[in-house]
Amino acid sequence: MSSDFLPLIALAGFGAVAAVLTLIIPAVLAPSKRHPVKAEPFECGQVPTGKGRLSFMMQYYSYLLMFVVFDVMSMFIFAWGATYFATGIQGALIITLFLATLFVPMGYALYLAGKRELW
Repeated sequence: MSSDFLPLIALAGFGAVAAVLTLIIPAVLAPSKRHPVKAEPFECGQVPTGKGRLSFMMQYYSYLLMFVVFDVMSMFIFAWGATYFATGIQGALIITLFLATLFVPMGYALYLAGKRELW
């Protein structure tokens, strides 16, 4: 076995041991007796009020879609911009195709943001 893989194997072993210990220690040390106070819903230290189950409004769903699209787009545009001079015109064509592909979900998200009656 090559000595180059020893740190990787040691890291994987440490991760496996830490994961197993994280599962075993609470099972052994945690109290298992149920108490009515423990079973109550917790609302940031306040006395719980109202129903515990309700449907969430999806009015910000379109903004979530826009964030995901912008996040992915900015990551790839930064990588493309860092190698702009090395890629030349072929890279410019590829990034244009990439941006055109990502503007479709962006346009859909903007369309959903304008439909208030949907929420």
